[in-house]
Amino acid sequence: MQSCEISADSTDDPLSSGLRRKRQPRIVVIGAGLAGLSAAKALLESGFTDVTVLEATDRIGGRVQSVQLGHATFELGATWIHGSHGNPVYHLAEDNGLLEETTDSERSVGRISLYSKNGVAYHLTNSGQRIPKDVVEEFSDLYNEVYNLTQEFFQRGKPVNAESQNSVGVFTRDVVRKRVKADPDDTEAVKRLKLAMIQQYLKVESCESSSHSMDEVSLSEFGEWTEIPGAHHVIPCGFIKIVEILARSIPKSVIQLRKPVKCIHWNQSVSKEIERVADHNSDLPEENKDSNVFVECEDCEFIPADHVIVTVSLGVLKKRHESLFHPRLPEEKVMAIEKLGINTTDKIFLEFEEPFWSSECNSIQFVWEDEAESESLTYPEELWYKKICSFDVLYPPERYGHVLSGWICGEEALIMEKCDDETVAETCTEMLRKFTGNPNIPKPRRILRSSWGSNPHFRGSYSYTQVGSSGADVEKLAKPLPYAESSKAPPMQVMFSGEATHRKYYSTTHGAVLSGQREAARLIEMYQDLLQ
Repeated sequence: MQSCEISADSTDDPLSSGLRRKRQPRIVVIGAGLAGLSAAKALLESGFTDVTVLEATDRIGGRVQSVQLGHATFELGATWIHGSHGNPVYHLAEDNGLLEETTDSERSVGRISLYSKNGVAYHLTNSGQRIPKDVVEEFSDLYNEVYNLTQEFFQRGKPVNAESQNSVGVFTRDVVRKRVKADPDDTEAVKRLKLAMIQQYLKVESCESSSHSMDEVSLSEFGEWTEIPGAHHVIPCGFIKIVEILARSIPKSVIQLRKPVKCIHWNQSVSKEIERVADHNSDLPEENKDSNVFVECEDCEFIPADHVIVTVSLGVLKKRHESLFHPRLPEEKVMAIEKLGINTTDKIFLEFEEPFWSSECNSIQFVWEDEAESESLTYPEELWYKKICSFDVLYPPERYGHVLSGWICGEEALIMEKCDDETVAETCTEMLRKFTGNPNIPKPRRILRSSWGSNPHFRGSYSYTQVGSSGADVEKLAKPLPYAESSKAPPMQVMFSGEATHRKYYSTTHGAVLSGQREAARLIEMYQDLLQ
């Protein structure tokens, strides 16, 4: 295959000749997830006619992936609509009747801890004992009290002391341990159980944050993430229905599947040597030679554009930013990409012929007694399974069958992804036997699991504010290129969208949708005279 590389001198002409003639701008959206589809939908509905969506995979939806098994739909990616008041995802679901079958157990008004349903969480130890319910409740109250303290550093501007290392995990572990050890009413045995529960709760928190460990999450910034008021909801027919609703008004010809992008040549870096592009792409029209941007695809097609909206994940940007953009990104944006965090949260669904758990049990939480004094949540490769924090019972069984949903995050999730289904099913079954004290639990009849970390098109589940980063880095990531204050070149050639670019709602589906609408709004405002 011939080289697709392009280089040229830039120009200071603020508008291309085509735009001076009032032609429709050419807009390319990279990625057909929630952000990309939201952007494309808003642009088309506002009157833009030259919009193209490029999707590297063979499906739309991005990190929304609903899988149908039998009569049930399982979510490998996004599961919850977080909050209702003003949440665009909630309103899409409600307006289209997607929540009519949502049960009370799939509608939570409290702080979500992965799944939050009616029933009781069983906290089990590796010696096969269930921790008494009153001990769990006492510890949960203490942990939640300390969790609320972690929010105050940002929300009230409290200074972070050096001992915490500006880490949510370090701060939480230290404060909870001190309070547990100082409690005069607990026996030493109870104290040891509570100390072991700290690590289990932090594993759950890590899965929620999609971090390897809460030690990596910034304490000073943790409280900036904003929760939308109202209940949280599951969509029984599948979160993919939200994706389909967004795509419904987008002509099929607009979305090109299996179209991975190799490089975005921006700031009119294609100029003097445009003829070389024509050598590779013989049908390139003469009028395309004034383009600000050329999107180079893996199949060597060059797509001219005036504006490109990049919606790839932070994980992809971390891995590919040096080769994905020509010229390279400004140092400020590179630093933001490197500072912000993203890791992997995976699900493991196990389907059994019959339930071995009681009808009141809504989850099985794994508490390792030997972790009472542990500092690290990193395990040797062969002990990857110790990072599985819990298995939740999917309700109602009439819809899902007898299914448990396990959670694992961080580097251990990547190790799990490398294992085959048989190994993961066997390992999880042995864990369940060990912690329940029931050696007769059968192997599941079916397993389904996600693999967001090793998938080259995602390289992680969602973002978080890593120690050393801040909301200002999110703003820098979202800032269009070239920077208006430092360039006379045409503005907003390369724009950035996706959950990681929303300062208050990063990690969420509504953050992704709102970020796509935000970038579309920039272009709608820019071309308001043309669109009238």
